[in-house]
Amino acid sequence: MDFLPEFLASSWGREFVAGGVGGMAGVVSGYPLDTLRVLQQSSPSGSAFSILRNVVCAEGPIALYRGMAAPMAAVTFQNAMVFQVYAILSRTCDPSVSAKDPPSYKGVALGGFGTGAIQSLLLSPVELVKIRLQLQRDAKSKPHQLQSHNGPIDVAKSIMRAEGLRGMYRGLFITVLREAPSYGLYFWTYEYIREKLHPGCRKTGEESLQTMLVAGGLAGVASWICCYPLDVVKTRLQAQAPSQYLPPRYSGIADCFRKSVREDGYGVLWRGLGTAVSRAFLVNGAIFAAYEIALRCLFSNRSGAIQTEKMQSS
Repeated sequence: MDFLPEFLASSWGREFVAGGVGGMAGVVSGYPLDTLRVLQQSSPSGSAFSILRNVVCAEGPIALYRGMAAPMAAVTFQNAMVFQVYAILSRTCDPSVSAKDPPSYKGVALGGFGTGAIQSLLLSPVELVKIRLQLQRDAKSKPHQLQSHNGPIDVAKSIMRAEGLRGMYRGLFITVLREAPSYGLYFWTYEYIREKLHPGCRKTGEESLQTMLVAGGLAGVASWICCYPLDVVKTRLQAQAPSQYLPPRYSGIADCFRKSVREDGYGVLWRGLGTAVSRAFLVNGAIFAAYEIALRCLFSNRSGAIQTEKMQSS
């Protein structure tokens, strides 16, 4: 019964909760665009608008949120882990910097790189389930390629039955290849831009909410642009479901890259980039806004509780 008050009494607990709130805000605000991005990457052709129109007309707007439960369920722990691991690694990677000073840009980049690699262990199976659900709208027209599922748990059970634990981590290696450099660039860009927009804020922590929104949004855009071709290949690999009727279309990363380029040209590696970039700016803005508001509320409530305790004791 006393766990929650004690948990929120610590700065780590408040940051954990605020990170979860920010992550959920990011998922809700950006998920329709994420579904549209996945559909663009997996389809042979079609503009974002035509795909959006076809999905909404055929299944309604709610179809754009299909599979959201999987990332929503994991986002609280994932966000908490990301920021905690990053805080540790950004210091560890450059121990020459004093604890009183902010981490160096070198430590920020290397810490982000390591954080992206570590969090891929959680992200890879979550995205696998999400992608399978986002693409199952084709299940009725292509029954031998995608099996229809009722939700993320049903998808996970199906994968475990058919492929075991190894199947749940299909695409792990390319997820690490995508996440590690993109997180390194993400955190470096965020720290660099916020310092440029508000000089000295890395030491004082007094930057405005607008500064965090802009820096976070631009950092998200930069991180997506640098890794986008890998994300296209990852989506196509994870979209493959084992079938007794058809062999897998792609045997690995290199095979998927080679066949995709041969069939659709190099432009396929950037298909859906506009949607992804728009989503990146929107999602990171929502994440930082929700995180900051939640953190301020939690710290404000804690300060008020401490003052009340002091008044009662006196």
